[in-house]
Amino acid sequence: MKRVGVREFRDHATKYLAGDDVLAIERHGAPIGYFIPAGPHARADESRALPVWESIAHRMMAETGLSEDELADLFDLSKPLAAELPRRRTRTA
Repeated sequence: MKRVGVREFRDHATKYLAGDDVLAIERHGAPIGYFIPAGPHARADESRALPVWESIAHRMMAETGLSEDELADLFDLSKPLAAELPRRRTRTA
């Protein structure tokens, strides 16, 4: 996965959007988003996107306290979206 700054991505968006690299877009060295191309090469190598999605899912679970099932339910389009997300659970020692 290639890492680019947000300004670099903005200034060269046409080049990146036409490419087939998975990008981590960063601001001040911290990731703020990911670009996963779905162009003509994407079907041939979808396995490159899987580690990115796994990383995002683990980070979301760590930051929200959601379980894997609760996170998956948020992406289940057959279910209505909850009015608000479950509150973050605090860990006790």
